[in-house]
Amino acid sequence: MNEILGIAIAAIISWLNFVLIDTWMGLPEAPGVKGADVIGRSVQERGGDLAGGFFQGNIVCSPDASAGTLLAAIGCYAIGIPEGGLIAAVLVYFGNRLCADPGYAGTTGALSITVIIFLTSFIGFKPEYFIIGMVLAILTIQGIYHPGASRLLGKIAQKMGRHTKLT
Repeated sequence: MNEILGIAIAAIISWLNFVLIDTWMGLPEAPGVKGADVIGRSVQERGGDLAGGFFQGNIVCSPDASAGTLLAAIGCYAIGIPEGGLIAAVLVYFGNRLCADPGYAGTTGALSITVIIFLTSFIGFKPEYFIIGMVLAILTIQGIYHPGASRLLGKIAQKMGRHTKLT
């Protein structure tokens, strides 16, 4: 498989994996930890969506599906498929507990991307495509333009019935 095409497709799959899982698990509804509240309100003050800001704050402050997806891809590359992804899922689970995060988005993200990497390996995808793809996916949410990304995340949260009720 062409590496550039593989990375682009892996980035789309990774983005959908972590954004849909994190939204489904309720990250846009409320800050899970104090830092997520601060980040969410800061993004809102700069013209962003509060729910999207909470989403961004939650993924910065504890290992949610973005971290789970990236760590599982790294685990699959370093240790093998599926062992590396399963080990990553266990580590993310304990990371959530250390952060006093009651959710399971990170563990779910790690397990789902492990299955995806396993299945796509039969058509030529390599774990390293998902590592690069996930870095690109995180960049679109956290690294380019926070207010714009938060508005997109807010619209997705609204469509999934997970938009914040807080003001």
